[in-house]
Amino acid sequence: MFAEAGGTVPSGIYKCKPGGPNDYVYAYTSRANPTHWHNLLKVIGHPELIGDERYDTPAARAEREDEIDAMIAAWACQHDKREAMRILGSAGVPAGAVYDTMELQNEPSFEARGIMQTIDHPTSGKFKMPSWPVRHGGKPPKTRPSPTLGQHNDDVLSGWLKLSEKERNELRKNGVI
Repeated sequence: MFAEAGGTVPSGIYKCKPGGPNDYVYAYTSRANPTHWHNLLKVIGHPELIGDERYDTPAARAEREDEIDAMIAAWACQHDKREAMRILGSAGVPAGAVYDTMELQNEPSFEARGIMQTIDHPTSGKFKMPSWPVRHGGKPPKTRPSPTLGQHNDDVLSGWLKLSEKERNELRKNGVI
């Protein structure tokens, strides 16, 4: 385990198989939701510890952080990060595979869910990029390419500055825009 989140035990990343530099799963149990801890114990093969006073409270778990991390690490190293994420998540334990940049770029579920979208930029062509993370009605907004230099000149000059077409053409003629 590499890090904990503000004294919440367990909470951190755990090495998964095959053991490469990017093979980790993040697992978290909320201090406010004991069900996370109970479900985690079931998943990692230690249901007998549910209700055990040595682990029953966040404070008790904090005193046994190394022991708890060792139990989770022993379980995590038997699974690849995606499998570990699916198993934990299916049990109601907040978890996520730790992805490197290329894995994020190529994760099929991210494209299917609209997290990564392909745009067609007028000068750069097609490329994939992350969408805005805020969801409205459960869906991400459609990502659009950035404007090209001067693409919105007429909108700004006429709409905001109230310049006529003749005035805008004069600015073009003089090389201002």
